[in-house]
Order: sequence, then C-alpha cells, then structure tokens
Amino acid sequence: MTAADWYVDFAERQARGVFPTYERLSLGVARDDELLALLETVPPPKRQPNLLFAVVQWLSGPVHDYERFRAFVVAEWPRVSAELRVRATQTNEIGRSALLLPVLAALPQPLALIEVGASAGLNLYPDKYRYRYGDTTLGSSGPELDCDATGLTPPTALPEIVWRAGIDLNPLDITDPGDRGWLEALIWPEHDHRRERFRQAAAIAAADPPRLIRGDLVDDLPALLAEAPADATRVVFHTSVLYQVPENRRRAFVKLIGTLPVHWLSAEDPGTIEYAGLPAPPPDGRHKNVLALDGKPLAWTEGHGRSLSWFGA
Repeated sequence: MTAADWYVDFAERQARGVFPTYERLSLGVARDDELLALLETVPPPKRQPNLLFAVVQWLSGPVHDYERFRAFVVAEWPRVSAELRVRATQTNEIGRSALLLPVLAALPQPLALIEVGASAGLNLYPDKYRYRYGDTTLGSSGPELDCDATGLTPPTALPEIVWRAGIDLNPLDITDPGDRGWLEALIWPEHDHRRERFRQAAAIAAADPPRLIRGDLVDDLPALLAEAPADATRVVFHTSVLYQVPENRRRAFVKLIGTLPVHWLSAEDPGTIEYAGLPAPPPDGRHKNVLALDGKPLAWTEGHGRSLSWFGA
C-alpha cells in the first residue's frame, strides 16, 4: 500500500462521516505530491496518518485547516520528521476496555492481567471503570465507557483483578507530564469525551501506577508472566498493537503464546492474525478489528471501543 492509498483508506474506513478533521487532512495529504514526497523520507511505518496528525498536534501545529496544516508540515519538516521517527501511536484508548470486559468477566476469577503493548497501562484497570451497554450499566465510579453491543448479553459484574502488569518497547509514565501530553495529542480533535475519559483514567492510574517493564513481546513476556500469582487466572491481552509489530515477530509471538499457561485475549486488525471460520464483517464499509479469546474469534469491534458485534459462542 502506498502512502497515498493509506491516507485514502484511513479517510474512508476510519474517519469518514464521524471524524471530519482527520478525514479532510487524510484526503488532502493523499492528493499532495509534496507532502507524500516528504513522507517517503521516513520509514514506512512512520508514514501512518494518525501518527503524523498527532505529531503536528504535539508540536502545537494547526490541524483544523488543511492549508495551514500543510504549511506547518512543510516549514517544520525537520522537527516533524524527527518526532515521527521516535514516536508511536501508543493511543492507550480506555474505550477498548469495554470490548475486553465481557470476556474478562466470564473467565474464572480472580484475574492476573498482563498487557502487551501497554503504553501507559490504562487498560489494566477495567475493574475501575463504569460501562454502558445499551440499557445495561456496570460499575459505580470512574470514567463511563459507552459501547453499542449487539448479539451479546452484557456481563452483570466487574472482574476481580488481583495483579496487573504491562510490557512495552517504550512504556509511558502516566505521572510524567510529557508522556501524558503525548497521549493527549493522540486523541482526535473532535473527541472531547475521550479526552475527559483519558484524564479521569490517568488520575486512577497515577494514584496506583501499574507495573510496566520495557521489553519485547516475545523475549521478555515469559519472565514477566512468571511474576503473576499462580492462584489467579492469568490473561495476556493486547488491543490494536500487532499492526506495529514486524510480521516475523508477530508469528513468533503467536507461537509463543500457544505454549504459555494463559488465556490470550486480543482485539486486532484481522490482517495481523490468521483466524479460522471468521465471518464477514458488518457491511458498513468501516474498518473493524476482531475480538478473540485463545485465537478463536468472537466479535467484530470498532477500534476505539464504540461498538461490538458479537458472533462467537
């Protein structure tokens, strides 16, 4: 996929009709030969649309007008490209906890959680948030996560979590102002509700910071898993992470996870993991991820956790 194709796909399948700022920017970049040529000077993974837009926000550049955005990127390209090379879309969207919760609540309790690609670890606190699935609500404190769930009987209780940890190549410190600022820059401009939820979740995590280690999802996961209490159900999970992992390392991770005494919970792009018996996605033309447990697909999901279409057992 060329950079132009990537930006068109992002506009049409992720931003179209719901995120107008990034839809306009994506379509503008896709038609802009000068910006596309600049993007060709950074490694392919660093040409990602929402990474570029987040970097511009991080550098206090304009994103609401394409011409001003374009002028900023061209004039500040040395700064923009430097940030692209060292940054990643560590979005840490807590709305994804609403996708994980039905599975976590159904597993034998209590749970020990390990998140792969944890960023600042905000999705390690699914027991601290409130949830709304249609007319069903759970939890009494924390930010409220609203998920349009179909084909699913929502859980009736929050999971009991007795241990939580995460692993990331570049873990972020939720108590560090710079790291928090980058996480806020990753939130899309129209999403004031996500920004407020993030701040509430950040306060929860800062009051009891998670155990996060800097490490590789294959090389360092077994040692971290060995720290988890043996009398808890151990769950390794990740959301929208594997697309950033080289294919050979993805395959090594999938092979490794099958040898570990854990449940494996994932919400990932269907192109990153091979699934048997995967039904067609909802016919709305939007990008969907697959929620799966132990490699068995359960539901189609929206990337930020806004919707879930259950088809599994």
